[in-house]
Amino acid sequence: MIPDVDNDSIVYLNGQYVRLGDAKVSVLDRGFVFGDGIYEVVPVYAGKPFRMAHHIARLQRSLKAISIQVGFTDDQWADLFLDMVARTAPAMAGVSENVMIYLQVTRGVAKRDHAFPAHATPTVFCMVSPFKRPGAGQREKGLSTISIPDVRWLHCHIKSVSLLGNVLAKQAAVEAGVDEVVQFRDGYLSEGASTNIWVVRNGMLLAPEPNHLILEGVRYRFIEGLAQKAGIPFEARPVSRTEVDTADELMLSSATKEVLPIVLHDGRPVGSGRPGPVYAALRAAYDHVLEAL
Repeated sequence: MIPDVDNDSIVYLNGQYVRLGDAKVSVLDRGFVFGDGIYEVVPVYAGKPFRMAHHIARLQRSLKAISIQVGFTDDQWADLFLDMVARTAPAMAGVSENVMIYLQVTRGVAKRDHAFPAHATPTVFCMVSPFKRPGAGQREKGLSTISIPDVRWLHCHIKSVSLLGNVLAKQAAVEAGVDEVVQFRDGYLSEGASTNIWVVRNGMLLAPEPNHLILEGVRYRFIEGLAQKAGIPFEARPVSRTEVDTADELMLSSATKEVLPIVLHDGRPVGSGRPGPVYAALRAAYDHVLEAL
C-alpha cells in the first residue's frame, strides 16, 4: 500500500489497464536505473483536457530529443489520455472535478549499461490523479520565493524524469519556508523548481527566452497570448537578477498552479507587496478561458 494514494485507481501500463496497487515495473527499467525517460502532465478541468495538443507536441519533442520511439501518433496519445479520463471519472466523482493526467515513458528494460540498448521496448505508464486549483488565498495574498543558483544540466528543455536538480531546488524552498525558488544561471533568470517565472517592469511582461536552459511550460505561450489580447506588452529575452530584484511584479505559472503572484522575494516585498495589475489582468483572462470550457 502506498500512503495517501488510491491503490484501487486504474492506471495504464504497457497496453494493460490495471490497479495502481498491482502495477509493476522491472528494477532493470532504465527509468529506475538511469532516469532514462520523459514525462508529461496534462490538467483536466471538469473532464476536458486543457491545451492537450500543446502537451502532446511537447511530449513528442521530448521523446525525439532522447531518441525514444514509441510509435504513437498524436491522435493515439490523445485517445489514451481521453480513455484514461473516462475510465477514472467514476472514482473521481465527489473527490475533485479537476484531475491531471501523468504520463511517463522510459527507454524500457535492459541489462544495465549506459549505452542505449539495441532492442528494448519503451515502458509507457499513465495515471490520473485529482488536483485542486489555486485557492483564494494564493490568488489574492500571493506567494513567497527565494533566489538560488541554477546548477542543473544544460538540457532543461527536455521534460526528463531525471529531476534530482529540481527536487533539491524544491527542498530548498521547503526548508526556507517559502513557496518556490527563483533560479539564476550566470546572473540571469532561468525558472523555478517546477514553474516558469514572469517579471513585470514598467508595465512590460518579461520572461527568459525559451531555450535549453528552461523547460518551456505549455502555459508559456498561453500566457503570452493572454498578454497580447489584454494589450500587455511582452518581451522574451535574458532577464538579469537586478531586474528581478527590482521588479514591479513577479509571477509563476505551471500546469496545476496556473498563474499566481509572487509578493515576497528574498524577504523583501515585490513592488507594493500585493498582487499587481498585470497579474490581475492575466488572472482574469486565464479564468475566462477556463470558464469557457
